[in-house]
Amino acid sequence: METPIDSDARLVERTLELLGGKWKVLILWHLGVVDVCRFGELRRRLPGITQRTLTLQLRELEAAGLVHRTVYAKVPPHTEYRQTEAAKDLSAVYMELKRWSLAHRELLI
Repeated sequence: METPIDSDARLVERTLELLGGKWKVLILWHLGVVDVCRFGELRRRLPGITQRTLTLQLRELEAAGLVHRTVYAKVPPHTEYRQTEAAKDLSAVYMELKRWSLAHRELLI
């Protein structure tokens, strides 16, 4: 196996910063499952998240280029969220985290 160089480690560190916190990976996971999701639906899928936290996390993910937001100026107005192609590239990472968590469930209890 190739030894990582400092620049590789910095890229991984930056990726972890980008996805850091309790909610971002879960938000991306749910958007990957349903493809398109309104704010209220996304909030129902994430018990325990506050409206403010979800709003802030979605804004950060959008600024990072991982979430695309579409606002419909209808009555009543609504907003839909979806993963960008860059976020979809992370799906294998989520599946590997799921596989690991199932294999090492005893460490998570």
